[in-house]
Amino acid sequence: MKKIYQIYLDSYRGLSSASWMLAIVMLINRAGSMVFPFLGVYMSKELHFEDEQTGYVLACYGIGSMIGSTIGGWITDKIGNYKLQYLSLLGSIPMFILLPHFTSVISLAIMILVQSTISEMFRPANSVAITKYAKPENITRAFSLNRMAVNLGFSIGPAMGGMLAAISYALLFYINAGAAFFAAIVFIYFFKGRKENPKPTTSVEEDADITVGTSGTKRQSPYKDGLFLFYSFFCTLYSIAFLQLFSTLPIFYEKVGGLNELEIGIVLGYSGLLIFLTEMLLVHMAERHLTTQKTIFYGALVAPFAFLIFLLDYSIVSIFLSITLLSVSEMLIFPYTSTVTAMRADDSSKGSYMGVNGLTFAVGFIISPILGTKLVSYFGYDVLWIVMGSIFLVSAFGLNYTVGKMVQPKP
Repeated sequence: MKKIYQIYLDSYRGLSSASWMLAIVMLINRAGSMVFPFLGVYMSKELHFEDEQTGYVLACYGIGSMIGSTIGGWITDKIGNYKLQYLSLLGSIPMFILLPHFTSVISLAIMILVQSTISEMFRPANSVAITKYAKPENITRAFSLNRMAVNLGFSIGPAMGGMLAAISYALLFYINAGAAFFAAIVFIYFFKGRKENPKPTTSVEEDADITVGTSGTKRQSPYKDGLFLFYSFFCTLYSIAFLQLFSTLPIFYEKVGGLNELEIGIVLGYSGLLIFLTEMLLVHMAERHLTTQKTIFYGALVAPFAFLIFLLDYSIVSIFLSITLLSVSEMLIFPYTSTVTAMRADDSSKGSYMGVNGLTFAVGFIISPILGTKLVSYFGYDVLWIVMGSIFLVSAFGLNYTVGKMVQPKP
């Protein structure tokens, strides 16, 4: 037990105060992010949208996310990560306040698209900030710390959101706006005028625990980097299947599993809490015992079972087992895919590369709800789980191949 405790402490050592503050800002912002986990249920239960209509509106979030990630990466390279982060946080506030007043399919879809465009510009800027304030050897753990904050917030948000939704769905939107405002104030207070870490005298590839296969090559644009685009394609496939978590899964929990909003919030909150408690430890152990390639491969290989379990049973035990497997998978996938992306870019194109990394998630947000709700409408949930499990499997082998080409263990 003492050894495990020491390993747990070691996983946090060496991270800069700026890395911790970026995580705190993310925690504040995500703790108030109660809207999206319940958006599908809100449209289905409160606005009485059909499943396919719900899927289309959720896809608009993905379109906005795609636009925001692309523009955000480009703007970050032009004006820097600091300005874009606080502008994105402040700009999202009025959008959250206005959202509950739009209740038709078309009007809500447009508002969701605009809101997600503004909010998602934050993501590539924040990712670049993580790389700027962390030592090269700590980048993966800095991303994990940031995700840990996201997931602690995600454990708080849905749990509170489930209770508030039982009173009024409008409260979810207003509290989301308040959290964005508070996060912006904290961010500006700490980071205004703060200097980034000086550039290392050796390359990131030499200092970190992995080396990029084509080290030394200048990469001005990710869109001309064929291997990286191939890698991004498999990241997108993983996202398409994973993001059922925010579209069909909550609806499945309600309609098939018989859970109410509070119980759905508890299930989603459990996922966030599990990741908060274990991700840093898991990543630290993976760094010591596995290569980046193997970690990503095993992470993607776990994921199909999170959905295929529902072919046998959808009791509350199976629901919690499913969300546990999905959580383990994302803990092994997302910190490392972000690190591989950051290390693939040179300093002048980090924003663009991280924008493409965000783009894989955004495209997943577009395709995932439409594909998921259509499969359910035409074929039922069993076919959905088989298709998504297969997509996870393809992504596992695709990522294993491309990461193996891009990244080699340090000699």
